[in-house]
Amino acid sequence: MREYFALLRYNANYRNLWLGSVVSFLGDWFNLIAAAELVSTLTNSGLAVSTLFLLRFLPLFLFSPIAGVLADRFDRRHIMIFTDLARAATVASFLLIRSPDQLWLFYFLTFLQFTLSALFTPAKTAVLANIVAKEDLVTANALDSFTWSTMLALGAFAGGAVAYFFGVDASFVADALTFLISAFFISRIVMPARERELGQTGGWLDFLDGLRYLRAEKFLLVISLVKAGGSLAWGAINVLEVAFANDVFENPFKRLGQAVNPQDASAATLGVIYFVTGLGTGLGPIFMRRWLGDQQRRLMLGITIGFVLLAIGIFGLGIAPTFPVFLAMSFVRTVGSGTLWVFSAALLQMLVPDRYRGRVFAFEFAMLTLTQSISVFAAGYLMDTAGFTARQVAIVSAATAAGVAVVWGIFFYGYMKRDTYYKPAGPASSDYTE
Repeated sequence: MREYFALLRYNANYRNLWLGSVVSFLGDWFNLIAAAELVSTLTNSGLAVSTLFLLRFLPLFLFSPIAGVLADRFDRRHIMIFTDLARAATVASFLLIRSPDQLWLFYFLTFLQFTLSALFTPAKTAVLANIVAKEDLVTANALDSFTWSTMLALGAFAGGAVAYFFGVDASFVADALTFLISAFFISRIVMPARERELGQTGGWLDFLDGLRYLRAEKFLLVISLVKAGGSLAWGAINVLEVAFANDVFENPFKRLGQAVNPQDASAATLGVIYFVTGLGTGLGPIFMRRWLGDQQRRLMLGITIGFVLLAIGIFGLGIAPTFPVFLAMSFVRTVGSGTLWVFSAALLQMLVPDRYRGRVFAFEFAMLTLTQSISVFAAGYLMDTAGFTARQVAIVSAATAAGVAVVWGIFFYGYMKRDTYYKPAGPASSDYTE
């Protein structure tokens, strides 16, 4: 763990980015639990919860292309500060929601919040390689994942407890404040000079130039689709976890001996699930990296293992007879998904030149949210219209994960037959070396 503390100690720019992430992630999980439980309580509909998650994902798909162009053309730090401030105002507006007939407003504000997130995320992912040395990129990505996951564990557990004792409004207030704190830390980052060599046309044509780069670098294209392949299976879990918390397993806080609003009780159960999810996504990549190392082929092997664990874990959710077994399978699943996330991001940051990095990560994020939206919608449809139970949908998701793992395995086998490490060709080549 010493290298993680050393990175925070000696790299002030990364430390400020990390501190902003700590508070922002904490608020995000307060928000997610409150939003999911508010919609579930107001509507008692799996499709309505699916709609909530779709509105969290869809803007990320629709606006990621232009977000990638902006991240390559303008100051990435300024983009992050603006979106943090705007999200603080948006989340504070959630306090206006008081009745089912205001659900449209809740959905609109959610769409606006994640439109802003679509602008923030490619800029943040791309800026990491601007402020961290190449040899520290895997360390930084693993630490980011651990931070996200720790805040998921703490934020979800604390968010569930806050909702349990104080109601969901407190979660929205906390989230708004964390965006303001995040903007403060990001404002302290000093950005180094960087290359900005976009075409003269701007907008979508610049984004298409990034797609042409990926088409020429097919290895990078596949790596940029790793998260999309995983989310085709794990997207449905967002809906299933709410269903399991509400309907399948007994509320673990039930025996506290006090009357509790059903909305707050299920929020507490969901908080326990997210706590374990955070442990898996946080600890998994750290131990995988310690076991496998940072070399390109070892990172590729880690992605392969991640796909296998993802499929096993999701299948386990569908057959888990008790809540503790469900939590154990959630841990296995998220060790897999966390490894996919960290190792694929590190490979792209190592290999993609800075002038294309924003657009490549925007494409990656767009495809991730597209497949995640498909998965979420399918889960809601299967439960509300086709009559599937949450367990049956989990089995379908596990089969999907297994199919994606097979496709990746074929690609990985072909890669391992190569005699050399992959390096991008042509004048845009990265200077990354093993």
